[in-house]
Amino acid sequence: MAKRQARFTPQELEDDPRLQDHSPDLWGDEFGDVPRRLLTSAVRCFAANGFHATTTRDIAAGVGLSPAALYVHFPSKELVLHEIVRIGHERALAHVQGPEIDSVAGAAERLRVLIARYTAWHARHHVAARVCQYELNALAPDHYDEIRELRHRTNEVFRAAVARGVTDGTFAPVDVNRVVRGMLSLGIDLVRWYRLDGPDSPEQLGEFYAGLALKMVLDTAPDGHSGDSSARPTLTASA
Repeated sequence: MAKRQARFTPQELEDDPRLQDHSPDLWGDEFGDVPRRLLTSAVRCFAANGFHATTTRDIAAGVGLSPAALYVHFPSKELVLHEIVRIGHERALAHVQGPEIDSVAGAAERLRVLIARYTAWHARHHVAARVCQYELNALAPDHYDEIRELRHRTNEVFRAAVARGVTDGTFAPVDVNRVVRGMLSLGIDLVRWYRLDGPDSPEQLGEFYAGLALKMVLDTAPDGHSGDSSARPTLTASA
């Protein structure tokens, strides 16, 4: 019989250095003090124990309240998860859009900035981002569809950046979808292991991963083809 995974109590989670990040900064002005604290507690509980193993009692206990207090602010545990995942995806998308990105000249520099910002965002909010990435299947179908659209829009930002470089000859004639999938995986996978008290700051890790991403598209493509600008670019359809 398989050994049951140990559950972490709210008291254990509060001071665990692996669960310290800037997630509390994500909650906007639409939330009061208590809902913000509940969302932060839920992030830690979901990240450590998973959505299904977390109870409303766990979330409320993390802020010193009774289980009934959660329902005053959120009708269900699933809606708590939805708020976390929705806000996380919206904030991550906003971080790679806007005038600051649009003003960057050159395909290579724009891609570098995008990857650096995307990676740093996930490192800075690695606990909330872990929930955003690994608890999606617990969402209700309509909420899942909403998040899937946000993910598609985020992917399109990077697809457009890589496709632009392929088209103008800056990048090798790579398979855009496959390369973008690899680039985004770099920035997302770190949520499993990153700690703010580790050797790399979010910005340092972002710059390092941006350098790796550029190596995927400059000079030599991942499939071994040279970056001959006369070659026809490979622009695959969106997933």
